[in-house]
Amino acid sequence: MINYIWIAMTVIGLIFAAINGRMDEVNEAIFQSANEAVTLCIGLISILVFWLGIMRIAQESGLLDKLSSLFKPLIVRLFPEVPKDHPAVGYILSNIIANMLGLGNAATPLGIKAMEQLKQLNGGKTTASRSMITFLALNTAGFTLIPTTVIAIRMNYDSASPTEIVGPTLLATVCATVAAITIDRFFYNRRMRKGGKK
Repeated sequence: MINYIWIAMTVIGLIFAAINGRMDEVNEAIFQSANEAVTLCIGLISILVFWLGIMRIAQESGLLDKLSSLFKPLIVRLFPEVPKDHPAVGYILSNIIANMLGLGNAATPLGIKAMEQLKQLNGGKTTASRSMITFLALNTAGFTLIPTTVIAIRMNYDSASPTEIVGPTLLATVCATVAAITIDRFFYNRRMRKGGKK
């Protein structure tokens, strides 16, 4: 559906520009945006490569295992239907840690793998399980300690203080995560009280 919306917006914009004789401005904006997109991507790649390298070092040094051990009790409580040693737990932990470091692009494939494992636990059903809903809520809230992608974008646009976003981002994502867990549990408990199924 979203693809149709973008296509419609593009076509309407082009028609409007043609009717008003502003196609030159549209062409200029297209080429300028393409140039900025390439510059932005190169800047983001350098930051992502750096943090992915740091994650690799953390993995090889055992730091990721220690972080996983630290967060595992919390994950086990949030996902009681998932066995403690199930591969889904590892993917969920890796996804959360990648999100904490602001590596959204690196977190995405881990999140997909976690969802695949949770779907298998759900018997391959098309209806989302409690664990799948909880994981989606957590992933959407995106608790972030270091918003590396946002910092990289601010650096590319010559921000005077690109890291000043860290405090507000931490506060916002903590609030979002607490709200996500609270709402998830509220609706789950309400459904259980009404005699629904897990």
